[in-house]
Amino acid sequence: MEKLINDFSFGLFIWQTIIFVGLVLLLKKFAWKPILDAVNEREEGIKNALLSADNARKEMQNLQADNQRILQEARLERDAMLKDAREIKEKMVADAKNEAQAAGQKMIEQAKAAIESEKNTAMAELKLQVSTLSIEIAEKLLQEELSNKATQVKLVEKMLGDAKLS
Repeated sequence: MEKLINDFSFGLFIWQTIIFVGLVLLLKKFAWKPILDAVNEREEGIKNALLSADNARKEMQNLQADNQRILQEARLERDAMLKDAREIKEKMVADAKNEAQAAGQKMIEQAKAAIESEKNTAMAELKLQVSTLSIEIAEKLLQEELSNKATQVKLVEKMLGDAKLS
């Protein structure tokens, strides 16, 4: 360091100072402004990128919230549709059951009516056969009883006695 102080030249110092100041002025005029503009432009770009990223994050949050809302609505709609489908199924089953019961009841009533009709027909036929048989028996008895004259008189008197009583 002493050597530098001993070799110090005042003229060289002035020339170096002038060159340095000139260099700073040239740099200021031609380089500092573009460098500062580039730095400011980069700073603005970074700010814009951060704002865009923040906006994109907010938009993603909004989209996620919308997706959640839409998903919830879809679940509610699905649940409502399933409930409606269950109700329709239960109604269809109940209707089919009621129709089957009604048809069964109708068939039972028709069978009962057919049985009653057959019963009445059989009873009528039985009565007809009994009355026919009774008439035949009465005819045979009367023929036997009327073959005798005394028996005929007795029968007529008896019938006249019965006729007066009524």
